Amino acid sequence: MKKIQMVDLQGQYQQIKEAVNTSIEQVLNTSAYINGPLVHEFQADLEKYLDVKHVIPCANGTDALQIAMMGLGLEQGDEVITADFTFAATVEVIALLKLTPVLVDVDAETYNIDIEALKRAITPKTKAIVPVHLFGQVANMDAVMEIAKEHNLFVIEDNAQAIGADYTFKDGTKKKAGTIGNVGTTSFFPSKNLGCYGDGGAIFTNDDKLAHTIRGIVNHGMYTRYYHDVVGVNSRLDSIQAGVLKAKLPLLDSYCDARRNAARFYNKALSVSEHIITPKSSACGEICDTCDCHVFHQYTLQITNGKRDDLHKHLLEQGIPNAIYYPVALHSQKAYVDARYKESDFPVTNGLIKTVISLPMHTELDNEQLTFITKTILDFVN
Repeated sequence: MKKIQMVDLQGQYQQIKEAVNTSIEQVLNTSAYINGPLVHEFQADLEKYLDVKHVIPCANGTDALQIAMMGLGLEQGDEVITADFTFAATVEVIALLKLTPVLVDVDAETYNIDIEALKRAITPKTKAIVPVHLFGQVANMDAVMEIAKEHNLFVIEDNAQAIGADYTFKDGTKKKAGTIGNVGTTSFFPSKNLGCYGDGGAIFTNDDKLAHTIRGIVNHGMYTRYYHDVVGVNSRLDSIQAGVLKAKLPLLDSYCDARRNAARFYNKALSVSEHIITPKSSACGEICDTCDCHVFHQYTLQITNGKRDDLHKHLLEQGIPNAIYYPVALHSQKAYVDARYKESDFPVTNGLIKTVISLPMHTELDNEQLTFITKTILDFVN
């Protein structure tokens, strides 16, 4: 059996080596390292894939969130609501901009923002909602958009983990994750479903005026060189990373399919245990053959018999990498502790941090590896 990797980027590279190397060589031969032709080509390709008017590449996913908020003109003290159970980057940028983060609990099945908790958190100071499409599954955007419309709020989609996922609205129409709100953001960190070989990110919008503002912000506030029209930052996707992404983008749907197939294997094998809660699809419950709302950036279980930490150690001893995303709720992090929060506000999050564990999930997993992983888990848990 091949060595099991949490993310097998080397194995994936071997399948796309020629295309990636050709793109990188093109950059080296032209020396167009910043804002070169491949950046513009990748941008156009991604706009077509997402069916969105504007993709603005940037340096990383955290910058993408910050720049999106800057572009919307949010002001100091404005409240921005987001989920308590996610990576810190989502709340980090809110605090950096001197906005007021408001953390709310998540849904027990999808781990995405809880709609009733979101409703309760809205005040006259609320200006924006940041739904996080966690682990690859799109949040309940029908409800989020309805709430935003009712209260005249911006919606900034944190799509760092769900690029390639579709959302099916109640009327049957579909949109790609990240293209539903006023603005969407993503990360191209190497381990993402669409990842480069360094850092990278992008911002999506169908709003022409907002796109124009953001294009200035990412480049020091310039539209004409040395003329600074808005306060900006230096956040650009370099040409080598764009070349890697351009080579990978045509394969994104197949990458997502491979992850879903691995998730189906995991679910079928592990759902037999009463001590394991397997991931669910918000659209169809189980992961059906046509499931497209979840792209499994992570495959995250709950271990309900109190042995999560012991399982974590046991799997590592057996050569099976795994991770706990996330061991500490954001409202409990030193940087974001706030007297407004009560532990009773976060029953689901406080439960998840004690029970979740994420298994190897990538495009190169084979049945032999999956069988070994699931058997090892079941033998230990049962």
